[in-house]
Amino acid sequence: MPDGLDENLRRAASGFSLLTTGRMRTLHVTQGGSAAASLRIALSAAGRDHDTVIELLDDLTVGPLRGVDDAPDARAAFWERVIGDTLPVWIARLAAERAKFDALAAGSEQIVIWHGQSAADQLMLRRVAYHLRSAPQRLNEVRLSIADMDDPRAWASVRADQATAAGIFPPERLRAKLAEAAPISVLRISRLALEWLEARQANAELRYFVGNTFKSGLYTDLDALVLEHAGSEWRPAARVAGAVMALADRGQLFVSDTVAFWRCRELAAAGRLELRGDARSIEHWRTATLRVAPAAAHR
Repeated sequence: MPDGLDENLRRAASGFSLLTTGRMRTLHVTQGGSAAASLRIALSAAGRDHDTVIELLDDLTVGPLRGVDDAPDARAAFWERVIGDTLPVWIARLAAERAKFDALAAGSEQIVIWHGQSAADQLMLRRVAYHLRSAPQRLNEVRLSIADMDDPRAWASVRADQATAAGIFPPERLRAKLAEAAPISVLRISRLALEWLEARQANAELRYFVGNTFKSGLYTDLDALVLEHAGSEWRPAARVAGAVMALADRGQLFVSDTVAFWRCRELAAAGRLELRGDARSIEHWRTATLRVAPAAAHR
């Protein structure tokens, strides 16, 4: 091979053999359990049972990020407030998540990062790039977008931002994308790693992804949707949370039911919502009812 061959062509050539011959195990990284489950089915159907799927579970679009890679106490306290459990439990969970990055960096296998056009997937991509920046020759990606949706009536197609995440694609679509795994250039890995550091330092409450750039948001962005759809009449909290999840469709931010219910709870604690029913946990919230507090309706 000529010495002057571009480094990216070298990586593409070596990456092709590693990803397609089946001689070597490949690690596939996804954001969330749904994406991981679908990808495992896709790999099995493709005869790639030797490959391993690494699922990253922390939703990086919400809550503090500063210190998440070394001292995640603030982030653990955030999730304790959102979901419950104890602070030591959350510290342990985030430490286990952090250990996945250490294991990825310590290995020698090729890594394929699966990502759609969503703030969560894009943050995950950048975090992996940051932790693997010293081994750029191992990093590959599969890009997913609205163009990969088979059903034009799918939920992502009607979102204003047409956001997608790896978790919304069925196994058969992911299987078809296996052959598209491609190396990430050294220059791009460096840029992605820097963008992770910038997002971590910004320490926003919410993170949007607009024009390939992260924008900071506030919890009050979601609160406005909650209050808009709660109304003055009693209605199921689950319906209000569902409206927030469906209508928070800008900036490629997917809002989970956990976060939507949390904002309802915070508004109730602030006296802006009234609640009926037991609301100690997310399971109880699914059967609770709520309305805008009369005084809050005039604010």
